[in-house]
Amino acid sequence: MKKKQKKTKVKDDFLTQEAMEEQEAAAAYTLDIPDDEIWTYQIEGLQAPHINQPFKNATTKKILVILVLIVAIGMAMYFSVRAVHSDTYEYKALEDGTYELVKFSNPGDITDIVVDYVVDIETGEKDTTKPISVIDEYAFNCDEKLNTISIGKDVKSIDGKSIYSCWWVQNVWIDDENPYYCDIDGVIYNKDLTEVVFYPNDHDKYLRAKLGYDNLVDDAGNPMEELFGTTEKYDEVFLTEYNKQIRTYVIPSTVTKIGQLAFAYSNITDLYIPEGVKTMESMAVFKNTELRNIYSYTTDSDITDVTYNSIASMKSIYNSLPEGLEYIGSDCLYYCRNLSYIYIPSSVTYIGHHALWDAVYKEDKELKGVTVINVGADEETFSNVETGDEWRPKYNYMLFNKSVNINYSAERQ
Repeated sequence: MKKKQKKTKVKDDFLTQEAMEEQEAAAAYTLDIPDDEIWTYQIEGLQAPHINQPFKNATTKKILVILVLIVAIGMAMYFSVRAVHSDTYEYKALEDGTYELVKFSNPGDITDIVVDYVVDIETGEKDTTKPISVIDEYAFNCDEKLNTISIGKDVKSIDGKSIYSCWWVQNVWIDDENPYYCDIDGVIYNKDLTEVVFYPNDHDKYLRAKLGYDNLVDDAGNPMEELFGTTEKYDEVFLTEYNKQIRTYVIPSTVTKIGQLAFAYSNITDLYIPEGVKTMESMAVFKNTELRNIYSYTTDSDITDVTYNSIASMKSIYNSLPEGLEYIGSDCLYYCRNLSYIYIPSSVTYIGHHALWDAVYKEDKELKGVTVINVGADEETFSNVETGDEWRPKYNYMLFNKSVNINYSAERQ
């Protein structure tokens, strides 16, 4: 076999050499074309050049091409509309004849949406025989266009994670006829105002427009949406008033529960919690990087005014979490790095994992944020509190991470 392959290779090399010799010996061929025939000269066996000459049936062909394009564009538009409706909304039929909104995928241009009835895939119209009663978790996950969500009268269940990380939502309006939920100026509560459900991530933008703070400019005169600190133009007095009007929130006195992700990612600087709150669910104030103070308050009469103005009618105000609080959920105050003081009352019986994680940090070799945790109970009593993993924040200390200290039997500020 090896000898045969060698012979074949020798033969191939010989043919290649022979072809090269023939090519070198071949006479050069030059095509002599007169200058005045350069664009019309026809070589024998080839089609004549078609320069500056009309094509046969050119008009008819153009019309056909245009018709084909029109049909193609029309079909593309038809199928794209169908695709938008089918891809934009995903529903699940429930046993009681109502529907669950499983997923809303924004095609890119929807800023306002009404969640009340199923959208028909064929027509794009709402089918009023198919009411929506449930909004599933992550139904509006990470939407980057929505500004306003309006929820219909039949919706009886809104998952705490349903409007997760929707950065530009300013308001969620609830139909007045809804027997399960209501809103206070675009913030969702259950109907009897015992649970705060959701504070929209960009609610402060709505408040700026409402209260006349939508004309902010930087020191160079360029438009500026938000004010996070002092500038040459806006001093400490202005910033303090701005935070009072725009970034202070008072939870109504009737509330006993702060829901999952209720104030996550908000730009609130001062949060007032009524003393009757028993539960702060997981991620209730998750990653609120602007939060500077948590105040608790008592009152002799119901407070439903959620603005700074209602503070004057409070009976007493004290710093940090409310007396009577029992449950602090996992990641509840995660990454709230502008907090500098935290007090956990002796009534607390459960603290979830990572409840205060990343609430402390080092800057220029100095500890900032929550550098110590003040606890009302003594050490022995507090040892009976059920705590999750890494519930305390840690910071870099030499070659290892150190949990912040606990100040037991602390007196509240």
